[in-house]
Formats: sequence, C-alpha cells, structure tokens
Amino acid sequence: MNTLSQSQNPYRNFAEFSAADNCSPASAQRCLTRRSDEVVIEYYAQGSGPVMVLLPSLGRGATDMLELAQPLSAAGWRVLRPEPRGNGGSVGPLEGKTLHDWAGDIASVIEDDGAAPVWVLGHAHGNWIARTLASDRPDLVRGLILLAGSAGKVPRGVDAVPIPPAVRASIESCAEPDLPDAERLVHLQHVFFAPGNDASVWLTGWNRHLMAMQTAAQKRTPVDDFFAGGQAPILNVQANHDVVAPPCYANVLKEYLGGRVTNRSIDNAGHALLPEQLDAVVEAILGYVAVAVSSGEADRV
Repeated sequence: MNTLSQSQNPYRNFAEFSAADNCSPASAQRCLTRRSDEVVIEYYAQGSGPVMVLLPSLGRGATDMLELAQPLSAAGWRVLRPEPRGNGGSVGPLEGKTLHDWAGDIASVIEDDGAAPVWVLGHAHGNWIARTLASDRPDLVRGLILLAGSAGKVPRGVDAVPIPPAVRASIESCAEPDLPDAERLVHLQHVFFAPGNDASVWLTGWNRHLMAMQTAAQKRTPVDDFFAGGQAPILNVQANHDVVAPPCYANVLKEYLGGRVTNRSIDNAGHALLPEQLDAVVEAILGYVAVAVSSGEADRV
C-alpha cells in the first residue's frame, strides 16, 4: 500500500496523519495515495472483506457516502470512499480535464488498496466516473452499481437531451452560495428529493467549484467513451421521483447493453436517493451482489 507518511504529507492540516494510521479494517481510516507529483487522492477505508468503492454525486464529497458505507461494512465489505479531486484532501489540476482524469484518480486508489478487481458504486454524477473507470481499466472493476445515474443517452427514437438545461441550472442553484437558503431549498426539493422528503439535509456539503469543474469535464468527454462501462455487470438503481434521471429513461442502459444490466426501482425517492431510502438501497445492493457472486456472473468479465 502506497499510503503516505506524515513526512510525505502535502497538507498541513493533516498533521495527525502518520505512518501508524494505516487503513485498519476495524474502523474508518483516512489514507492518502500519490498518483503523481501534482495529484494526491485522499480516501477513507473501513471494514474487511471484498472491496466496494463508493463515488459521490456532483459537487459533493466522501462524507455523503458514509451512511452507505456503514451498513455495507457491517455486512462484510471493505468500503473505500475516495474524495473527488478538488475536494477535501484530494488535490490536483482541475482545469481542462475530462472524466478520464477523475476515473484515473479512482484507479490509483484501487491499486493502492491492492484488492482489484473491485465493485464500484457511483451515485448520480459518480455513475459516469464509475463507468469511465470500468471502460478505461476493466481489469480493476468486478461490477458496477449505479445509483440514480443518468445514462448519458435517451431511448432510441427519442428526440431529447438526457438532462435538460433547466434541470442542470436548477442543480447548479442548489450549490450556489450567494442564493438564500430558502431559494436553494426550492431547487433541492425540485431536483433531488421526492415530494414530502426533507431536502434541508442537503443544504450543506456542496463544493461549487468542484461542481463546475466536474460538469465541464463531463461535457468534454464523449458519451461513448464511458457509456458501456467496459464489460462489467451493472446494477442500475433508479428512483421513481427522479427528475434528473427520470423513470421514463430507466431502461436506457438495458436497451443498449442488454443482459449485463439489472434494473431496480426505489419508491418515494428522488435523485438524492441515499438520504431518502437508505435501507431500500442497501437491500438492493446486497441482494444483487449476492446473486452475482453466487452465480459467478461477476467473475466472467
């Protein structure tokens, strides 16, 4: 494992990080891996067993995935939560990048942990990074789990864009620090949460600059670079009140990729999904992976 010692640590505020702070399976531990002279990626590891890597939504960080990591690690998984480049302790150039750069960061984390191939889970925007990684480095990915993820394409014969400009603008308003909380809450409720669910839990946790850089990276990346997600089996978990990845597009991946894709729908949830229906998501993940492993499907990629 290439975890950096304190003497190699580029962050003054990580003074407590030392060579003794290895990624213990007993609890969540902070780790750093150096991808290059310019890029260092922070990630958190907890649990023991087969590895699952959790990638957060657009403009958000590894903290979002803690609530999912806890039941997964309790169920016998070693869970890795990388901070996206540009958030927390993950640093590196952001301008002019593509999804391949963020996917390469995740590849470095998987290689650092040393347990490839692994399961990779991507929430919302994280689903594009997960599929880019599986396309670029199929040797590292055993299977993909996509939560509330836009496919990046629409059904054949449909004349539309996957995410309309008005929806994108509303997403950006959710993270806009100059807007009053009351106005941001309206956007959060519209694009991220099902009616009646508490959208205020996502008033915090945003990185507006990261959001802008990730959005630009996605626009620079041709959809066919990542669409197929390599050859990995895919669990596609969709929310029935999602306006970003709407139910009418839920079968796009299966339409194009066929039997590799298994669809699951979660009731009473929007694009945020995890803070709305965590237990249902965990049940879907563990049920799918158990079947994939027992059938050997995930070993035939």
